[in-house]
Amino acid sequence: MGADGRRAFGVYVHVPWCAVRCGYCDFNTYLPGTQGTATPEGFGAQVAAEARMARQALGTDADLTVDTVFFGGGTPTLLPAQDLVAALAAIDSEFGLAQGAEVTTEANPESVDHEYLQILRAGGFNRISFGMQSAVPQVLATLDRVHTPGRAVQVVEWARQAGFEQVSVDLIYGTPGETDRDWRTSLEVALSAEPTHVSAYSLTVESGTALARRVSRGELAAPDGDTLADRYAIADDVLSAAGLNWYEISNWAVDSESRCRHNLGYWRGQDWWGIGPGAHSHVDGFRWWNVKSPQAYAGALNAGEWPAAGWEELSSGERELETVMLQIRLVDGLLADSAAIGRGQLAQLASQGLIRPDEASRGRLVLTRSGRLLADRVVSMITI
Repeated sequence: MGADGRRAFGVYVHVPWCAVRCGYCDFNTYLPGTQGTATPEGFGAQVAAEARMARQALGTDADLTVDTVFFGGGTPTLLPAQDLVAALAAIDSEFGLAQGAEVTTEANPESVDHEYLQILRAGGFNRISFGMQSAVPQVLATLDRVHTPGRAVQVVEWARQAGFEQVSVDLIYGTPGETDRDWRTSLEVALSAEPTHVSAYSLTVESGTALARRVSRGELAAPDGDTLADRYAIADDVLSAAGLNWYEISNWAVDSESRCRHNLGYWRGQDWWGIGPGAHSHVDGFRWWNVKSPQAYAGALNAGEWPAAGWEELSSGERELETVMLQIRLVDGLLADSAAIGRGQLAQLASQGLIRPDEASRGRLVLTRSGRLLADRVVSMITI
């Protein structure tokens, strides 16, 4: 719920440009000015145009004050800071930001400096997530990341000096050639910056990416499942010892105030409107997604047309399944009664060490570390 008891509502803005396309990435991203794509110039006006459409589509009388805004990508900070501030102001103008709204942008460490961060903070951004990924040069090279290893620590300090209340660092584990020692080094360097939040994701070799092609040619070895599990355990141990506790399978925070409220909205099945090329939205069981091409997206808005590429209405069964799949990822877990899970299933999961017995006795599924590693298995066991 929102701070005043309303159903929480978020806005996601997808900025689809990057200075370099990383070999592992399969997100909807483009290099500025490449053939068939629009350039970032004018993107702020496009955000404002879709925000106006969203306000009209949802009803100008509806109580939809925005609780969270998240600029993702791509690299949002490839745009001038003033453009991001203007886009946020357009969202505020159409909907209004709730008191204490969380406003986040993702950032590549090389794409910001102290002045840039000061402009963002003065313009209403209060949370920033830096894509550090690794602190080891050879791992960064395999991932095609262009920032220098120490840059992430520097920008976290600049963000803190600029007045950002919440600073997150993103890491990736399981890169071909990475060792346990490399992974511990990345964790220790990240923690040396004293972030309030850390996300740690296992590397996935996505079909169609440059990394997938290198793996298929035998140039690199695909991540091993057992190795990924070991790296997750290392992350959980190191981060917990430093005072960051897990609240979602891949996310740790110093306290409840430092948890990413926008992403919690996704995991809890709340409503959000996605603005930008390829952005997805969800409102009252309806889900839709925008056209992926920045050029097609800009063309639709210039013509006064909704830029959606498709939509679907979730059935009650689909919504129930998604509730289980998403909420089981959280430290708060899932009420057995809400998912029609029997006491026998709870006992079986607890006996296998997949959920906490003390929580199971109270009718709630809360994953153990082993359960987090086998979350998909747990979902299949309770939804078959």
